[in-house]
Amino acid sequence: MSEPVAAPTSSGSAVVLLGPDGSLPGDALPLVRAAVAVYTTAEAPPPTLLAEQALSGSVVLLTADLDNAAAGALLARGASIVRPKPVYGGALLDAVAVMDRLRSPGGCPWDAEQTHESLRQYLVEECFELLDAIEDGDRTALREELGDVLLQVLFHSRVAQESSEAPFSIDDVATELVTKLVGRHPHVFAGGDPAVRDAHTQEHRWEQLKQQEKKRESSVDGVAMGQPALALAAKLVQRTARARLPRELLPDSPLFAAAARAKLSGEDPEGQLRVEARRFAADVRAAEQAARSEGVDPADMDDSDWRRFWPR
Repeated sequence: MSEPVAAPTSSGSAVVLLGPDGSLPGDALPLVRAAVAVYTTAEAPPPTLLAEQALSGSVVLLTADLDNAAAGALLARGASIVRPKPVYGGALLDAVAVMDRLRSPGGCPWDAEQTHESLRQYLVEECFELLDAIEDGDRTALREELGDVLLQVLFHSRVAQESSEAPFSIDDVATELVTKLVGRHPHVFAGGDPAVRDAHTQEHRWEQLKQQEKKRESSVDGVAMGQPALALAAKLVQRTARARLPRELLPDSPLFAAAARAKLSGEDPEGQLRVEARRFAADVRAAEQAARSEGVDPADMDDSDWRRFWPR
């Protein structure tokens, strides 16, 4: 049904679309309390009378769909539509069920054999593929790669659930995440935090709360030392800067200094270098393709050939 477009002529009238379970959207409560009349579709007066009533005061119609005469009459008089907010997460239960089926007897033999150790390479690969999708601006690939990263979380959680040593499930993972997010956002969930005034102070406050929560003894505790060296240097610089380490105490090697300058300037040296590397790879491919188009084998190119075919 196409929704009528009309100049508002009703005073606060609304058509409230109920949720699939018949629940009332929270945004509709003030309208219901202030209305002179509230009807369900079955209880509403004839459309003409309902429209006339809406002209003299706010009328609210509660309905499961918009394809009925009462809703049409109110919308024609300029009534607003209040819709239930979408509830997300239901499909995650389906994903958990599929993972359970794959790991259970009669499922997939390959999936059943995997361990945390054997899955490590896939976690790294999927994260890099996700980065590629983000940098390419490819929304379709982004959705797919996010799913592949989610698969790794589900997979590792299912493996952990079967362990005889400190087992835990996907629910434990989610519960710990919720606890962490709530605990590190007291300005949102605990009625305010004077230490948080903007995004910058929130980032600093997050690190303070993390230090307290994990009882860390060093500002660099918890930094993943196995990450790429440029990203590692940038992360260490970020952490020590928050701890107010003087800049002259940073390593003065050219590579570390370059990473430090970029990070302290608010840039992402790892991401910037990856962009430059991807651009360089694209230029190499373009030069090789240009050579082929002129009958030159890229494997036989010398310095002058490379310069001749290099993208300007």
